[in-house]
Amino acid sequence: MSALTPQSDMPTPTTDKITQAAMETIYLCKFRVSMDGEWLCLRELDDISLTPDPEPTHEDPNYLMANERMNLMNMAKLSIKGLIESALNLGRTLDSDYAPLQQFFVVMEHCLKHGLKGKKTFLGQNKSFWGPLELVEKLVPEAAEITASVKDLPGLKTPVGRGRAWLRLALMQKKLSEYMKALINRKDLLSEFYEPNALMMEEEGAIIAGLLVGLNVIDANFCMKGEDLDSQVGVIDFSMYLKDGNSTKGSEGDGQITAILDQKNYVEELNRHLSATVNNLQAKVDALEKSNTKLTEELAVANNRIITLQEEMERVKEESSYILESSRKATKDRTADGQALTEARKQLKEETQLRLDVEKELEAQIGMRQEMELAMKMLEKDVCEKQDALVALRQQLDDLRALKHELSFKLQSSDMGVKQKSELNSRLEEKTNQMAATIKQLEQSEKDLVKQAKTLNSAANKLIQKHH
Repeated sequence: MSALTPQSDMPTPTTDKITQAAMETIYLCKFRVSMDGEWLCLRELDDISLTPDPEPTHEDPNYLMANERMNLMNMAKLSIKGLIESALNLGRTLDSDYAPLQQFFVVMEHCLKHGLKGKKTFLGQNKSFWGPLELVEKLVPEAAEITASVKDLPGLKTPVGRGRAWLRLALMQKKLSEYMKALINRKDLLSEFYEPNALMMEEEGAIIAGLLVGLNVIDANFCMKGEDLDSQVGVIDFSMYLKDGNSTKGSEGDGQITAILDQKNYVEELNRHLSATVNNLQAKVDALEKSNTKLTEELAVANNRIITLQEEMERVKEESSYILESSRKATKDRTADGQALTEARKQLKEETQLRLDVEKELEAQIGMRQEMELAMKMLEKDVCEKQDALVALRQQLDDLRALKHELSFKLQSSDMGVKQKSELNSRLEEKTNQMAATIKQLEQSEKDLVKQAKTLNSAANKLIQKHH
């Protein structure tokens, strides 16, 4: 579009102002954008000129701003409508590489930049649209999470990049229309950032905010950590919306090829997700097997400990019975020493206490053994379920690979059709060139005949004069 702006060594103040405003927007005030059904029409304005004029005319800035607002509103209508229709036809979650979605963000960026206050330079505005977007968290508390997320992103270094990230997060949250309405309703706050006749301050901004409600039907998912939002060039691609009669013939074949490519990309993405899921499940199964082995070893150690405690308890029982018997014999024997009897009773109490402690420890070990057996059963059941899920996922993976091969075959067939169309187009171009050469020869012969006719007429006039 820069070719439409003429260069001049000595621009007049009025034309320099118009040229500067035209270079800061993609639509230029030399053209008027209007809607013709579902297409975009560009009509040239005869009353506005960007060429230097030795006698400068006084242009109406309100008229230029109104024309720019109308252009942006029409572009927003086309962008939102095309995005919704293409997203519904596509039938999947949109990502940052989707062309209609990229154009929508470019149009929204131009709408938010329109009429921003600040020092104007040859490259654009010094003040970005991030300032007005920061006000949304004060008007709608839910937007505070988006603003905090944008500020925490490490790759963003400029206010423009933060504003672009904010728009993407708001669209993912499906709250973009609500936030824009809340912002437009507070014109007293917006007046700090925008001129009085800017888009956000006029009726066109409210219309665009209402159109954004339709975007709540689409699902979008963006990964902005690796995306360079600071250095992106926001240029509106008018070719997506301009009417072209020659493109209607091959639109059906191109649509089929696009559908096949989208299906192929979707299958490959699903294949990658399933492969990652299978790998994760396999890792979990390996971890469960290791845990199962460890628990089995612990269970064996606990069983050995229980057997040892049971043997020790039997030995204590035998010793206690022997002590009881010896104590009985000692009571019957009157000649036994009383001190030995007291020591025997004391030893009996100690052995009895030791027996009780051993029985308590045995009961605790038996409870631990039962808990380990229950845990082993649950782990075996979990492993069986994971193995069944793994088998089902592998079956789905095989089906997807078969579908991928089929789509690859269709894609190859469509590529052959495209090559045939390109060969036919080249032949038609050769014939067109031949016809053009023939037309040039006929025009040259016509010029020669005209010259001969003029010569004959002059000769006839001379003979008529001589005859008179």
